[in-house]
Amino acid sequence: MTWFIAPEYWFARQVLVRGVAVVYLIAFVSAARQFRALIGEHGMLPVPRWVARRPFRVSPSIFHFHYSDRFFATVAWGGAAVSAALAGGAGDLLPLWAVMGIWLAVWVLYLSIVNVGQVWYSFGWESLLLESGFLVIFLGNDRVAPPVLVLWLARWLVFRVEFGAGLIKLRGDHCWRDLTCLYFHHETQPMPGPLSWFFHRLPKPLHRIEVAANHVVQLVVPFGLFLPQPVAAIAATIIIVTQLWLVLSGNFAWLNWLVIILAWSAIPNSAAAHAFPVPSTPDLATSPLWFTILVVAFTGATLALSYLPVRNMLSSHQRMNESYNPFHLVNAFGAFGVVDRIRYEVVIEGTDESVLTDHTHWREYEFKGQPGDPHRLPRQFAPYHLRLDWLLWFAAHSPSYARPWFEAFLQRLLRNDPATVRLLRRNPFPESPPRFVRALLYEYRFTTVRELIDTRAWWVRTMVGVYTRPVFAGRSRLVGR
Repeated sequence: MTWFIAPEYWFARQVLVRGVAVVYLIAFVSAARQFRALIGEHGMLPVPRWVARRPFRVSPSIFHFHYSDRFFATVAWGGAAVSAALAGGAGDLLPLWAVMGIWLAVWVLYLSIVNVGQVWYSFGWESLLLESGFLVIFLGNDRVAPPVLVLWLARWLVFRVEFGAGLIKLRGDHCWRDLTCLYFHHETQPMPGPLSWFFHRLPKPLHRIEVAANHVVQLVVPFGLFLPQPVAAIAATIIIVTQLWLVLSGNFAWLNWLVIILAWSAIPNSAAAHAFPVPSTPDLATSPLWFTILVVAFTGATLALSYLPVRNMLSSHQRMNESYNPFHLVNAFGAFGVVDRIRYEVVIEGTDESVLTDHTHWREYEFKGQPGDPHRLPRQFAPYHLRLDWLLWFAAHSPSYARPWFEAFLQRLLRNDPATVRLLRRNPFPESPPRFVRALLYEYRFTTVRELIDTRAWWVRTMVGVYTRPVFAGRSRLVGR
């Protein structure tokens, strides 16, 4: 069955399998280190309360059957350990059926986390990871040659990510059509990186060229993935380079890295050998009949489930990052249909004074990924995902979006909840909790070159108003803009 196998993509399979395993590892570690404050038994949005209101068929998760913080930690750290083993190549040492079972188990564990993660796990890259993780179940290991159908499905996934994002830009903000979106995007994106200031300060004509090139890469180049070689490899390389450009310009968790990994499905061994020391392809056996049947069935199911994402892409009312089933398989993707012109930030302060006056001294909490101190250069965190920091960016733009969890967050600061303060870069009250906390809304912008030289600050911030009035333990009120 030579039509079924593609031994010339052995190295591509190694990249896909080990790359997805590394992303799984990062995702599980991120979950293990952050869940107690976010969705733990005593978190802002507790899992037990969520599963009590959602039937299993709507959000399938092993946590419907049992939940405790200890059990969640076991799932997350256990998933991380298995992912690390798969990233190290352990899958090639096992029988084909066994490694498929292990990949399935890892997928079930992370699906269980995402389906109870609520707003903290509402990002498109969660669905992308789950879809990628389910796909690699059918890539096999070194016991068989890479199945060509699954490699095509990986390209189809890249196509949906890129083409969906390109379409939603053209249909969305007019600045994508007049090529001016990058006048603002690097400054207003959810979590800038250490090079974002420099990207923002590139000449405006270059920004326009960047946007035009982005349209070509997302709306034209993806079709090349389905053309004969070397066109497919060239298209994949262009997508990879573009994604690396995005990695340098901001923090988008593992989104860019997953696209890079999946794009390798179009790069054969011969093309990869021009840039990397590709090992010799081992002797690969013909696929057993049961594996062939499973792959063909998976391909057919994927094509059937693709109807809704394709209809969404072709619709004038296209939606971003839509999942059409509770298993997050065959999703619709998109990003930044609208670009903000102004950056707003929620700045949280506390005081240990018992009486508030006009002269009360307030001390500021610092977050790991949000700008905060104007003199602090933004850091690179991706592919690690700082969930609280991302939600704070949304909170600054929509107080109603933050209402379910923001007040609970403030109450945890008022008692120096250990799990919560671990999510911060700096807690100004390490010894004893504050008496009051409040939240202010600021407008942030990058400094000019002259301002940077004179003040050594990366940001200029101006207070807009009160976001949450001073609150004490047991009472809070969200004000908003």
